[in-house]
Amino acid sequence: MKTNPGRFFEDYRIGEVIRHAVPRTVKTGERAMYHALYPARHALYSSDVFAQGCGLPESPLDDLIAFHVVFGKTVPDVSLNAVANLGYAEGRWLRPVWPGDTLRAESTVIGLKENSNGKSGNVYVRTVGLNQDDAPVLEYVRWVMVRKNRLDAPTPAPQVPDLQKTVAASDLVIPEGLDFSKYDFGLAGEPHRWGDYAIGETIDHVDGVTIEEAEHMLATRLWQNTAKVHFDATFREDGKRLIYGGHVISMARALSFNGLANAQMIVALNGGAHANPCFAGDTVKAWSEVLDKAPTSAPGVGAIRLRLVAVKQGAAPFALKGADGKYAPEVLLDLDYWALMPL
Repeated sequence: MKTNPGRFFEDYRIGEVIRHAVPRTVKTGERAMYHALYPARHALYSSDVFAQGCGLPESPLDDLIAFHVVFGKTVPDVSLNAVANLGYAEGRWLRPVWPGDTLRAESTVIGLKENSNGKSGNVYVRTVGLNQDDAPVLEYVRWVMVRKNRLDAPTPAPQVPDLQKTVAASDLVIPEGLDFSKYDFGLAGEPHRWGDYAIGETIDHVDGVTIEEAEHMLATRLWQNTAKVHFDATFREDGKRLIYGGHVISMARALSFNGLANAQMIVALNGGAHANPCFAGDTVKAWSEVLDKAPTSAPGVGAIRLRLVAVKQGAAPFALKGADGKYAPEVLLDLDYWALMPL
């Protein structure tokens, strides 16, 4: 058999290292397409001149471009037969990705747990994205629900990794040379600096975008993500294509510009959950909560920990969870991340 049906839950082994295929060279066309798909406007990723004013040699590619490219490499080996991508933890951006870099990915299986229905199981992997010099550019853990192919296949003993709830501020990697001491707030688009945000503050990002079928499939193809649920309408019983969770992440991050324009660089992903499925026709809006703040060693640079919540139409203001502790049905995404902001 020469075609690849993808891996099923019973095909994974704890400690297995998977070297993913098809490295990808990313250039400025990647940025142009990303900014066409999402209302992304952060100045550091839009202008070489602005980035040089912040101590960098040029404008790096958006952090989430790096995430999506690396994530896409893993799909044929990790989530081709996924029911859903469930969550993230211990994510760190380790160095900027520059136009012309070539990215590849490796994953290690760190956990397996069959579900009670006996038809699927959760697979936990730690993924590292590497550039052409084999230098790591980002790392993260994710877990995904994967179908079983043979329902009578032997079930491995459950092993769920013990994951940190938060990346410590001391473990954040600040890009070499980054300096916000002469940051141009006028060109960035908002005057709000690190000191203007208070822990516990919530921000309604106001704007919304209705998800289109063609755009989400174009985005998912851009990242070479081949998961069947995003393209094949016959793959789900309801006949709908599931929107790639990363599409919702990028949309919500872009919407957060209105209120967080100076949260320039994402440096860590503490945790995340795709709370409910998103489908074409849903209108996505976003709000944020300030969870923590920390100084850094870089001149003029502070770190801010944010909860980014994406919701769809019908959500109550700042909706998250009900009295039962479960996510409200209108909540699509609950993401916890660190970003860098001028002091």
